[in-house]
Amino acid sequence: MLPIWSCHISGSIVAPEDPQLWDGLNPHKWLYFHGVNHLTLEGRGRINGMGRKWWAQSCKTNSTNPCQPAPTAITFHRCKNLRIQYLTVIDSPKMHIAFTNCLQVKASNLTVIAPRASPNTDGVHISASRAIEVENTMIRTGDDCISIVSNSSGVTIKNIICGPGHGISIGSLGKWNSLSEIRNVIVDGAILSNTDNGVRIKTWQGGSGFASDIVFQNVWMENVSNPIIIDQYYCDSFLPCRNQTESVKVKNIVFMHIKGTSATEAAITFACSDESPCEGLYLEDIELVSHAGGLTRALCWQAYGDTLGVVYPPVPCFSDANDNSFMEQKGDSRISAPSFR
Repeated sequence: MLPIWSCHISGSIVAPEDPQLWDGLNPHKWLYFHGVNHLTLEGRGRINGMGRKWWAQSCKTNSTNPCQPAPTAITFHRCKNLRIQYLTVIDSPKMHIAFTNCLQVKASNLTVIAPRASPNTDGVHISASRAIEVENTMIRTGDDCISIVSNSSGVTIKNIICGPGHGISIGSLGKWNSLSEIRNVIVDGAILSNTDNGVRIKTWQGGSGFASDIVFQNVWMENVSNPIIIDQYYCDSFLPCRNQTESVKVKNIVFMHIKGTSATEAAITFACSDESPCEGLYLEDIELVSHAGGLTRALCWQAYGDTLGVVYPPVPCFSDANDNSFMEQKGDSRISAPSFR
């Protein structure tokens, strides 16, 4: 069903600049839509989170600062049949746009901007949501351009310009020994430049659940660190994380038509769990050369998969027992590269 309510933003909506003005208010959110169905939010206006003082007091900026919550600029919670388009969101204290427990969302033609050094300023964050589309959007922030976390499925990301930032991420998953389930995600068409990571899956030790049936395809990288990475030892903590055997299962992951330049020697990294290795990894038509003119290489640990056609750097580090069941089910899913490349 098409949205029947419409909200048009033409001018600027500006948050209070001083964090002290939030005393007594919910520190996690600013603009908040709860249980709103059949809504279109659009316009050429600008939403300014005025985040600079928040970033300065963050423990991520200065480890001597106490770690405190900061508001997300726009949160949609338990919303259905939602459209957001043509908006600009800048300088959020924390995440810029968050969809939590939402169903059937289309976000398009958005611009999200924050400085490279701004902490935790994810562009679009998707959590516990289904049937989500994000397309034709430019994101330049200090954290993940797009992050997809626990219990989300049916997510399509298309034609994204990303960078600076931390790339396009599945996760983090399994923090605090939690259950996380992610399935049926497609990233189809992206340009990433000068990002700390490219396309990434990140999980904490000790978690449970799975990240499955995920496709990254038609991606161009320019001076990107860790262009392709699965990290099952993710630890975003000031203290070392405890080694744990249980982990989120990573399986049936496809990387196709991914090209460009790597800022790191390791252009492909699969650091998988000892107890629950990555299975059903598939790479096809990969060309990731060094931005500085040196060599690139692939690193693997407990990774099972296969390659087809040109894959550079080569991935001889795959473990012997390949599991190709996912690609056998999917058949030949190759598509042509998007025209914007």
